[in-house]
Order: sequence, then structure tokens, then C-alpha cells
Amino acid sequence: MLSLAHSATGAYIATSIPNPFLAIPLIFLSHYLEDWIPHWDVGTGLSSGKRKKSTAIALELLDLALTVALIYWLWQSGSNTLNTSAWWGAFVGIVPDFMEAPRNFWKWEPGFLKPFNEVHGWFHHSTPNIAFGLAPQLITLIALFFLR
Repeated sequence: MLSLAHSATGAYIATSIPNPFLAIPLIFLSHYLEDWIPHWDVGTGLSSGKRKKSTAIALELLDLALTVALIYWLWQSGSNTLNTSAWWGAFVGIVPDFMEAPRNFWKWEPGFLKPFNEVHGWFHHSTPNIAFGLAPQLITLIALFFLR
């Protein structure tokens, strides 16, 4: 899934469950469950050579910029105080993807990351069909908008 969906889910969980000892495992679990749903993301086609690394990096930077704007709009705008729960929850929501980045972009995987990346790989189901792959993410974002 896009960082947009993972981060919004993480922010929602972190702001709904103030205890980080409960929220953090749930945010990680949500990441893997969301990746289990067939989806399109900026890395789709990277391992098969259908997408260039430079294209994936440019798309991910756009995804992250949109993510920051969305988290700000949904959980921060109109408030005079920093909503730290939303921001750390959003970050934790994309940590599994950050752990895969060295392997995906530099063909380098530190040994301590290998088991985490293998678990992530078991859950990850992407599709090259953009419309089919973005639909569950759009549904997730709309649901989170109304739930928050």
C-alpha cells in the first residue's frame, strides 16, 4: 500500500489508543493486514524490472509529501498544539516499508532486517492494476476520515 494509507491508519490507531504499548503492535499488525490486500504501490514492478528505481523513488517522495499533508489536515490543522500521537503513529505505520528500502533500492539487506522483511514478504500482495490496487486504499482513507 501507499505510505498514505499506512500512515493514516497508524495515526488513527495512535490517536484512538493512547497507550503506545498497545498501539504500536496494532499499528504494525495493521500494516501487514493492509499489505495482505492486493494493492498498487510505488514499488510495484520494481523487482520485475518494469519500474525504474528512480521512478519509484520519485513516486515515493510524492507519496510521502502527500502523507505529511494528509496527516496534518486530518489530525493537526486547527490545533495550536502538536498532535504527537498522530505523527508518531503515522511514522510507525510505514516502518516496515523503511526496513525493506535498503534491500529494494540498494540490494543490501542487513542480517537483523532479514526476518522482518521475510514476514513482510509473506503478507505483501501487490497488483499492477492501478485502479484495482488503489480502490482499497481509497476506501481505507475515506473510512478513516469518518472514523477519526
